[in-house]
Amino acid sequence: MPELSEHAFGEFYRRHARALWAYVYRVSGNAADADDIVQEAFCRMLSAEVSELSEEDRRKYVFRIAGNLIVDRWRRSTRELSWLARLKTPVEEPAVEHDDEVTRMFAELKPRERALLWLAYVEQQDHQQIAESLGVSRGSVKVLLSRARSRLRSLLTSARIIARA
Repeated sequence: MPELSEHAFGEFYRRHARALWAYVYRVSGNAADADDIVQEAFCRMLSAEVSELSEEDRRKYVFRIAGNLIVDRWRRSTRELSWLARLKTPVEEPAVEHDDEVTRMFAELKPRERALLWLAYVEQQDHQQIAESLGVSRGSVKVLLSRARSRLRSLLTSARIIARA
């Protein structure tokens, strides 16, 4: 099948991009997500065999792609929120004199900082494993872990849980 010509695609885009963006924005409630999803939907349409489809069928096709992308994004964010909620859930540990205060200080860290410290010191993962778990580069782990340790140290010092160095 022949590809959709550049002119035909441009005309199709001009006729339908605004309506598609409005649809995605209404569903997602986020302008940046709408921009990304509309761009991805049109890119995917370009790589599909749609030249033989009618204008209306192409419109339905690009809207269906956008709908699928919205669902994918929603599922991904739901998984991420679930993951973050699990990180925020305190693990029951035997009572130690400063346990409540240390737990409170740990909870004040950003989710990524908590994840880094947990994976490194509780799960005893190496930098490569942490990078794979968090979706960052291996080189970033060392820097991010150092910052997380420093922030926790600062919180604990300010709460006088550890002596000032």
